Amino acid sequence: MTPDLLIGVFVTLFVVIDPVGLTPIFVALTAGARPGQRRAIALRALAIAALLLTLFGLLGERVLDFLGISMPAFRIAGGLLLFLTALEMLFERRGQRRRNQSEPGLDPAEDPSVFPLATPLIAGPGAMASMILLAGQTATPLELLAVHLVMVAVLVVVFVMFLASGLLERILRETGINVLTRLLGMLLAALAVQFVLDGLADFGFLG
Repeated sequence: MTPDLLIGVFVTLFVVIDPVGLTPIFVALTAGARPGQRRAIALRALAIAALLLTLFGLLGERVLDFLGISMPAFRIAGGLLLFLTALEMLFERRGQRRRNQSEPGLDPAEDPSVFPLATPLIAGPGAMASMILLAGQTATPLELLAVHLVMVAVLVVVFVMFLASGLLERILRETGINVLTRLLGMLLAALAVQFVLDGLADFGFLG
């Protein structure tokens, strides 16, 4: 696989995963968490996302076929679950629960590392489909390994951006975080609806 193709793989995954766009969402989802908690959440989310993307890169659609799940159905399910998270962000239910806690930090029951961070935000339907397509373009095991190493490199960029989220939170302060949380909740709701519409379109329901 030539350097040009590797760059193409990196750009594709970078655009689909969107580390820059994920960072403010990470800030909103982990507002009030201590630095150690935030770092642990980021590591768990990225480890799970790496595992999922590796699985889809190696086995592709056979995983979903084995479970009897189509990619459009996966998109719709991910969209519906993401929409519930968006509603919580819009109405600040997470923030209210944190204010009711006696201990500072993030409630373990609200740990967002698996959902919605690992999936569907990092390893979402788009990223999984991209891994399937990119892996399908490889001709040798070495090229397949190169695609997965590039995927890991993109996730490292995501982790670096997440580590900088504390600085972003200090800049925005509580008022800024509240505004950002609601704004991103609206954007997440739109993204969730788009997931559902894409899944319905793949089923042929939208013409």
